[in-house]
Amino acid sequence: MTTPGGSDKFYGGIPVFRGFASLMEPSLYSPLPDDWSIGVADIVESTKAIAQARYKAVNMAGAAVIAAVTNALEGREFPFVFGGDGASFAVSPDDLGRAREALAATATWVKEDLDLAMRVALVPVTAVRAQGFDVRVARFGPSANLSYAMFSGGGLGFAEAAMKRGDFAVPAAPSGTQPDLTGLSCRFEEIPSARGLILSVLVVPARGADPAAFRKVIEDIIVLVERSPDAGRPVPPGGPPLKWPPAGVDYEARAQRGGPLFKRRAGVLTHTLFAYLIMRFGISVGGFVPKTYVQQVVENSDFRKYDDGLRMILDCTPDLERALTQRLAEAAASDIVRYGLHRQDAAMMTCFTPSALRSDHVHFIDGARGGYASAATALKATAA
Repeated sequence: MTTPGGSDKFYGGIPVFRGFASLMEPSLYSPLPDDWSIGVADIVESTKAIAQARYKAVNMAGAAVIAAVTNALEGREFPFVFGGDGASFAVSPDDLGRAREALAATATWVKEDLDLAMRVALVPVTAVRAQGFDVRVARFGPSANLSYAMFSGGGLGFAEAAMKRGDFAVPAAPSGTQPDLTGLSCRFEEIPSARGLILSVLVVPARGADPAAFRKVIEDIIVLVERSPDAGRPVPPGGPPLKWPPAGVDYEARAQRGGPLFKRRAGVLTHTLFAYLIMRFGISVGGFVPKTYVQQVVENSDFRKYDDGLRMILDCTPDLERALTQRLAEAAASDIVRYGLHRQDAAMMTCFTPSALRSDHVHFIDGARGGYASAATALKATAA
């Protein structure tokens, strides 16, 4: 069906599309090579952790998967998607061993440093296609700085269900193993809604839904959102709030390698104070220009995506929320979609910045009071 290929050859060759409204255009998506594998990870009982107000820990765990695999692959581009309480990605056979080690180490770190249980699995694309699903990937560029992967074909959903059954599991690494999480941080404060509320949106096709009808619903939703200011982006033009010491000091310290935790925490406090002063007073240092960096943070924010379903974190007006709810309720009543919505007063950001001097740093957005995980719980409640 497809030719074998390394990550650079295949993924780097997919054209980047810019307009999010084109999301459902099938020609944008390329089938993954047969010899690739799908990585999936999620937090067990994330709903319970969220009920204990551990949103930041849950998000840090999900982003850690992407950071660990990226660092293991020495920064090579590969398709991934952040899901709030987990992540999914795809790797070539050349990168499979490194990805497996990174996943195993991340599961151990999440358990020992974040006190959360993480499931991880690697599913061959051939196993996905043998069950009648596919994995197709597109590249969406929210800005000229970078692109994010979008997935279609139902394969990610199959891989996640297989992982939850215990199939294709990757055993956790030995106790004390720590992944390379260089660049993973959560220094920004919560981002309060400026327009009314932060809405977490999750929309998937109903079982047996007509693909054309599902596409129409998604396109209608995107049109509604695109009409709103800045397409509902929850990150303000001036960037998220920044304070010192940041709320995420402990998590960032735990993500560091080597030495006792108190020494790592002291190092993070010193480093973040330096960074805070540079950002607060707009001081350019060694090629780093704070104003440019903040602009890139805003442009690079990953607040909407598609991975076999539409996911969005929107800062929206009550009118937009009503319009979205009405359209989704109509589609659900017609057995076209299943959906989950979760309302909250703020969003949160988890950052992966291997180099602040480059423009391709990534910033994962979720709701600050449950986000995607709570929207998924609402969606499950509608399952037949």
